[in-house]
Amino acid sequence: MEALSKIKTNKKDRPIKVLQFGEGNFLRAFVDYMIDIANEQGKFDGDIVLVKPIEFGSVDYIKAQECQYTVQLRGIVDGQPQKLNRIITSVADVVDSYGEYDRYAEYAKLDTLQFVVSNTTEAGITYDDSDKLEFMPPKSFPGKLTKFLYERYTYFNGAMDKGLVMLPVELIDDNGIHLKECVLKLAALWQLEEGFVNWVNEACVFTSTLVDRIVTGYPRDEAEAIWEEFGYEDRMLVTGEPFALWVIESEKDISKELPLPDAGLPVIFTDNQKPYKQRKVRILNGAHTSFVLASYLCGNDIVLESMNDELILKYIKDTIFDEIIPTLTLPKQDLVDFANAVLTRFENPYVKHALLSISLNSVSKWKARCMPSFLEYIEKEKALPKHLTFSLAALMAFYTGSEIKDSALIGNRDGAEYRILDDAAVLEFFAENSGKAEAEYAKAVLSNVDFWGQDLSLIEGLEQMIASYVSDIRTKGMRATMEDVFA
Repeated sequence: MEALSKIKTNKKDRPIKVLQFGEGNFLRAFVDYMIDIANEQGKFDGDIVLVKPIEFGSVDYIKAQECQYTVQLRGIVDGQPQKLNRIITSVADVVDSYGEYDRYAEYAKLDTLQFVVSNTTEAGITYDDSDKLEFMPPKSFPGKLTKFLYERYTYFNGAMDKGLVMLPVELIDDNGIHLKECVLKLAALWQLEEGFVNWVNEACVFTSTLVDRIVTGYPRDEAEAIWEEFGYEDRMLVTGEPFALWVIESEKDISKELPLPDAGLPVIFTDNQKPYKQRKVRILNGAHTSFVLASYLCGNDIVLESMNDELILKYIKDTIFDEIIPTLTLPKQDLVDFANAVLTRFENPYVKHALLSISLNSVSKWKARCMPSFLEYIEKEKALPKHLTFSLAALMAFYTGSEIKDSALIGNRDGAEYRILDDAAVLEFFAENSGKAEAEYAKAVLSNVDFWGQDLSLIEGLEQMIASYVSDIRTKGMRATMEDVFA
């Protein structure tokens, strides 16, 4: 079967505008996908060069297809399960920053270059004081970027119109701010001239971004069947969900240079991404954390089963719409629309998201994702939020066990063991306390300042309500208790 190539896709040559550190599934199904649509609609007219930023691994499979590949988005669209296929032609080249250093470095001299995209994992944006300018390339991603910018600055004699816009998508808060801090620290470490530092500060833009799309990657078990359907071989095939969101925070307006919203793409330019991050963390992640443990103890194993369980689905909806959304600051319709999109994503029949996978580190997740809504609801309504309160009791029921084996606390669901994964200190606490009487157990958990950063047992009525919920779960089981409480 013939593989994709530029001749087969009838690739159009466009100016290189984007240098992308990272050739993995997420960027190819998110950024490169969006730019492909913008190119098709005549809004961007620019191509991308992929850079392999690490020493190990190979990009031969990308070169074999001349950077042409397919994205298949699978999920609920207009109420029906659908598969949306797009052949991506926005990538013009791929280069190994180690094996092809000179060719990689030449891109710093490219007049048409405007943007640097990166996804080098959360650990990628770190300052390494052992990195050196003379390395080809420097070891760290900030080191590579600093040297690349310096070579561009030198080649164009500090021209202010040759600065670049950085678009990091690494999943850390204020990713652009941290990346710029690393660049400036390395510039100081390497004793680069003041003119370069001024050029970085004035000619370059470091945005902070928030990204959201589940990318499931290469469908190994289905690939050959999909090739038959396509009529061509594609070893770069990447699958993901239809939903996407890219929030770009920048002090300078870059919307004209990157007019993705004009192509109907879900990109938001803002000077403050925090409300959007809060919306995602509280609604999407908070909903996950609030229902998965109860749902698991009700007998479900994946998110989709939970959505098909009327009891759990009602619990999820009531938690989001009655207790989380009222605590958020964005316009209510924006929040409702986002929440409905989240529910649609949870119903995706192509994503088998295991509840036990989501349960990892649930104590810290509850603190980050659920506790802010919980506390703000109490402050606003002068009452305990029933569903979020119950989610804490469900956490305590889930984290019940006395044996730690292979770094996991062993729980029990209907006679079958399950593994509870969290920090060692957390597991040791629950191994020691989860067998206590309900009131004593509730007191121990709620007053654990190491968990919550404060003593939750001081909240009026909370300790008693949690103890009551835990007692009912122990005697009647999770499903019967939820039916009594939320019917």
